[in-house]
Amino acid sequence: MQKRLTRAEVPVEETWNLADLFPTVQAWEAELASVESNIGNVTKYRGKLGEGPGALLACLIALEDLRKQFVRVMSYASLNLSSDGTSPANQAMAGRVGALAAKMQAATSFIETESLALPEGTLERYLAAEPGLADFRRTIERMLEEKPHILSAQTEMALASLSEVLEAPGLIYNRSKSSDMTFDPITDAKGDQYPMSFAGYEGRYERSADTTLRRNAYASFSKGLNAYKNTYGATWGTEVKKNVVLARLRGYKSAVEMILAQQEVTLEVYNNLHDIILKELAPHMRRYAELRKRVLGLDKLLYCDIEAPLDPEFNPPTTYEAASDILVKGLAVLGPEYVQIIATGLKNRWIDRADNIGKSTGAFCNSVYGVHPYILITWSNNMRNALTLAHELGHAGHGVTAQKHLRLTNTRTSLFFVEAPSTINELIVGQDILAKSADTRMRRWVLMQFLATYHHNFVRHLIEGELQRRIYARAEKGEPITANTLSQVQGDILAEFWGDTVEIDDGARLTWMRQPHYYRGLYPYTYSAGLTVGTAVAQAIREEGQPAVDRWLTVLRAGGTLKPLDLAKLAGVDMTKPEPIKKAVAYVGSLVDEVVGSF
Repeated sequence: MQKRLTRAEVPVEETWNLADLFPTVQAWEAELASVESNIGNVTKYRGKLGEGPGALLACLIALEDLRKQFVRVMSYASLNLSSDGTSPANQAMAGRVGALAAKMQAATSFIETESLALPEGTLERYLAAEPGLADFRRTIERMLEEKPHILSAQTEMALASLSEVLEAPGLIYNRSKSSDMTFDPITDAKGDQYPMSFAGYEGRYERSADTTLRRNAYASFSKGLNAYKNTYGATWGTEVKKNVVLARLRGYKSAVEMILAQQEVTLEVYNNLHDIILKELAPHMRRYAELRKRVLGLDKLLYCDIEAPLDPEFNPPTTYEAASDILVKGLAVLGPEYVQIIATGLKNRWIDRADNIGKSTGAFCNSVYGVHPYILITWSNNMRNALTLAHELGHAGHGVTAQKHLRLTNTRTSLFFVEAPSTINELIVGQDILAKSADTRMRRWVLMQFLATYHHNFVRHLIEGELQRRIYARAEKGEPITANTLSQVQGDILAEFWGDTVEIDDGARLTWMRQPHYYRGLYPYTYSAGLTVGTAVAQAIREEGQPAVDRWLTVLRAGGTLKPLDLAKLAGVDMTKPEPIKKAVAYVGSLVDEVVGSF
């Protein structure tokens, strides 16, 4: 049986270069101390914001400078923990940063409460009188929008002081998953034994062509999850209860409306994405599932079979180097400045692609202001990795582009829009492969990769979003959220979507245990928003060429200077209407039609 490597054993070229953040842990320690001492650069303005616009500007600049420092310190600790969550040193480092974050938030919470306590119209007059505040217009406008929900200065400071405790559910989940959870080894059809891990299942075994290996991995994975279900049920239940209580304290109608307000999205848009996609996409995905059952010769389709390869013998080059070449060439349509960002990241260890004990599962991109983005992925030598990497590089390209043109305060876009720049890259790269190949088998392979992208974002993540929607509704009524509740509702949603095409067993009902997204507010559904925008923009680039590219690059440069629905409109997509959503679903249907017809 192949041994899983420790972090110290993986090749350095497969890891990210954290020395670009800090050359040594000692240098990080020094900066950590500097951040703490520099909190005073902000708090010296407490009680002075009413002295005039100059005082507010100086305070906001001091806060931004402090956050620049803190982002680097936090990222170093977070990335170390993501690369090896079993390390006590990494755990301690993350804990120290969490404590510092709580201290910072408590100390600087006066800015919002003091600003909003100024006489009516003062902030608007400040904006008109001080040109320097133009860079902070969005910050001030957001404060004014939140004014009805701001609590007293003392209460806001208390809540900020408790931020480390309030974030504990997500920390506990991630720590447990990376450091404690183990799985039984598994065997393939030949009887060969393999190690099992969370990352190994989701990155490799779930898409294995060997039905015996795939189902044995599923059984091992489900058994490992089941051992933690009550703990994770309590953890997620606490996260939900926290948001319900906070929403009531702040005077929101519900936790969902509170979180959507933070995303600057309407309840109608949120509900449209769930209602339209889950209802109209289900028939297409059921046909695709029936095809898989027939082609794979299965007596029944288990939840672990819905991503099994339909043509496993056709497997284009899968090395990291080959994928890098595909990505650079595919994204060249976005222009030399953009593609240079991608090429630099691929060559200069922005990407951690190793598979080691304790490494975080899934994939993410952390763009560090003033340094560069860091991407985590577990490279499993399958072509799906290439599109996943294209996705994360979309986040990186967005981050670098926005940071080049904007100060830190304005770089971060709403969570609602954040997945658009990433999902569009997957589509652009796939379309480039299609355009360059006349081989019908290659075309079918690319279409199936597209369907994997839509399954991931329109099905898997949106079903996660639907689970949140239903669970929050129950919590608002005072129902306790337990593992049994989560498994029951998860099973109901899966059964509604897949009908009788997929067998929803106990392992499928534990799907709610697989994602950390639940601890980031209403994150899962935003993937469907991003892919809806991405589908429309990618089609516009195909049909219009450079004008559509120019619009998109303008959107990337805008960062967080506009609300998410305005960013979408700037890209030519009106997300307040159902049409873009319906059009994206219809496109998925056309992909299914072509793939089904090719077998």
